[in-house]
Amino acid sequence: MSKRDELIEKYAADIKDKFGDRPDMDLLTKVTIGLGPSIYNLDASKVSGADEKEMETVKNNYLVKKLGMSDDPKLMEAVKTVLDKYGSSNKNKHRAVVYYMLCKHFKKESSY
Repeated sequence: MSKRDELIEKYAADIKDKFGDRPDMDLLTKVTIGLGPSIYNLDASKVSGADEKEMETVKNNYLVKKLGMSDDPKLMEAVKTVLDKYGSSNKNKHRAVVYYMLCKHFKKESSY
């Protein structure tokens, strides 16, 4: 099993455990591949739920640029909701999981 496949399995487990959802493995794989080599970087592969600048980055770089959404206060609300569901005490919020959950939330699977 490749390192990427191992990470995808870890992300799928997080989606099941933290969100109670059964992940769409095809979409999760596409989101993970879309993140490129950042998934292997300890810092870049995580999202800090306590850092406003980090949440702005998720909103601007993923929701607006990647998914093509219009900047709107609802985008930041969704980012905060996903991070809250992930667990405020959880320090390991994987970027791929956050992006996957936002993609599902906004029903933007067709972007992949």
